[in-house]
Amino acid sequence: MFVAICAFAACDPTHENISNGSHISLDELVAKTTVKTDIDPITGQNGNVIICETLAPVTAKFNIGGKDFVGNYAKRKMKTGTHEVVLTALCPDGTVLTNSYQIECQQVTDPLQKFYIYGDVENFPEQVPFSPGNWSGATCRFSSTEAQHFPTISDDVYFGLKTLIVDISNANGTTILVNNGWWSTTYYDDVALVDGPNEIQLTEQIAKDCAKGNDGEGKDLQFIFKSGGECTINSVYYEE
Repeated sequence: MFVAICAFAACDPTHENISNGSHISLDELVAKTTVKTDIDPITGQNGNVIICETLAPVTAKFNIGGKDFVGNYAKRKMKTGTHEVVLTALCPDGTVLTNSYQIECQQVTDPLQKFYIYGDVENFPEQVPFSPGNWSGATCRFSSTEAQHFPTISDDVYFGLKTLIVDISNANGTTILVNNGWWSTTYYDDVALVDGPNEIQLTEQIAKDCAKGNDGEGKDLQFIFKSGGECTINSVYYEE
């Protein structure tokens, strides 16, 4: 845990300098932290934008609905419903504190927008639903030059650590592994797909391995469909 926290502190050039060698209590962290939503001015209900901030002298990481945000302030648009926010804080002396919050988004105040990577048939008629082959890297490799369907994912998407949403139909015992085009790293394995939206979270490791620029290694992300299952991929997109 300590190594992981140090890593996220080191990669964030804007984190607060807290090198005075002390630590705070969990109660102090909670007292100096706010996790809330925006409020609809007409109904007074919680909106769908979760806003997190800590004034504690720590290096902070907020995990909002499964996505990490490094820094003492974080904001994310979500769907309506109840979501978990986890704060992980690194004190100056290396003490690690964590606290979780349940926050309810009651109505949409800032709608999520879809940004298609594949399946925008209105603008790209050739991006039609397809059924991937088992153990075929090219079938679902995100590469405009080395794949059969998916285009290259932009560096902004990779380093934005977007959550890819894969819209599936006709799922029948389908499991996938998520790796890169060099087969050098498996990021997720035995991911069971269901009809409807399936989420794949891009990580910093995926970005570093697969981005084309910004010191990325250009390996390309790919989904490998394992033997024994089948499905139809309708689209891949992210929302924000």
